[in-house]
Amino acid sequence: MSDSKNSSKKLGVWTTTALVVGGMIGSGIFSLPVALAQFGGISLFGWLFAALGAFILAKILGRLSKVIPDTGGPYAYSRAGFGDFIGFFVGWGYWLSLWATNAAIAISFVSYLSVFIPILKDNSLLSLITALITIWLLTALNSYSVKGGGKTQLITTLLKIVPLLAITVGGFFFIDWSNFSPFNVSEVSSIQAITISTAICLFAFLGIEAATIPAGNIKSPEKTIPKATMYGTIAVSILYMASSFALFSVLPPAEMANTVSPFSDAASKMWGANAEYIVAAGACISTFGALNGWILISGQMPMAMANDGILPKPFAKINKNESPYFSIIVSSVIVTILLLLNQTKGLADVYTYMILLSTVATLVSYIFSVSAFGLFSIERKYGFKPKLTNFILTLIGFGFSIWMMFGSGHEAVSVGFIGLLLGIPVYIWSKRKI
Repeated sequence: MSDSKNSSKKLGVWTTTALVVGGMIGSGIFSLPVALAQFGGISLFGWLFAALGAFILAKILGRLSKVIPDTGGPYAYSRAGFGDFIGFFVGWGYWLSLWATNAAIAISFVSYLSVFIPILKDNSLLSLITALITIWLLTALNSYSVKGGGKTQLITTLLKIVPLLAITVGGFFFIDWSNFSPFNVSEVSSIQAITISTAICLFAFLGIEAATIPAGNIKSPEKTIPKATMYGTIAVSILYMASSFALFSVLPPAEMANTVSPFSDAASKMWGANAEYIVAAGACISTFGALNGWILISGQMPMAMANDGILPKPFAKINKNESPYFSIIVSSVIVTILLLLNQTKGLADVYTYMILLSTVATLVSYIFSVSAFGLFSIERKYGFKPKLTNFILTLIGFGFSIWMMFGSGHEAVSVGFIGLLLGIPVYIWSKRKI
């Protein structure tokens, strides 16, 4: 009877898929086209290569989750392959990326909300308060119950894709092929344009590992996680590429580069001025759902590390509904501090720094997860064998992650590296305290 009750509180395949889709479809798809406009139509190759890279990474993470269905995802895989220190390094980096991600998405949510509440555009204090209220509302929900957070994620995921699908389908009836000529409108080479575009697009795919993090709260994780990871990645890849093509079909690159809401502008062109409110509503739902999903996940990583003895024991605390409430609350406290410390900066500047930090830190977790997959294949661990397909997956996944590191730029890598180094004293302190 107890097992049955516990099972009813866990996440099934569709809710877990929603976690993956919801994690990926956040603010990125609504804001990245502006950054891609500087390259023109050639940036569509960025979406293609980012999707292919995400698919390979999803394949590797899915295979790892079958044999290591432990809470923590990339952290658990890296620790199994390389020991406590590398495991902590990856877990710390991923947790760091979640603080930055949640801060950035909260800012983005308030930006879209300002379409309906104009005072938020000019009042930075009110914007900050609104962001913090949103963070703590979702923190309370996820701290009470993982299942409650999962249901919210399923509902918001279904709602957020509706406006994206509408723009995608509508855009195919307004195609202007002149928007794709010249194909590369930037001053860099085509190879550079594709590399940078792919790195920019990859941010929208961060979240492919979302289903692997809360493995302890998922029904039959060894079966559910691989399915949810692949279903989510394929669905999001198709939606991203189709919606971006539709957007470039409607808006010229020059026009897109000078707007803050390209999807809203496209909707206005297709259906009239009031359509911007529909898109803004979709963006609010999208960012709200993404923030909910990442707050849910932000408690899982430190809980897994505490259970393994490399973070203090309080981080492993769960309530009667199996929610790691202590870890979730601490994570949101840190996000709150990040926002308070950056209050004097413009929202756009804060958003940019948070995104750079999140992307680089997440890439580190991908690199070590892929390396662990290759190591297990060589050493014949966890049922893996030294098959050619495993080595090909490892080489492509590793090469893609390194390529994206270069594409992210020196500043992003430097900021992320400093953040990772700050975790070393925490590791030493934790080992001495436990």
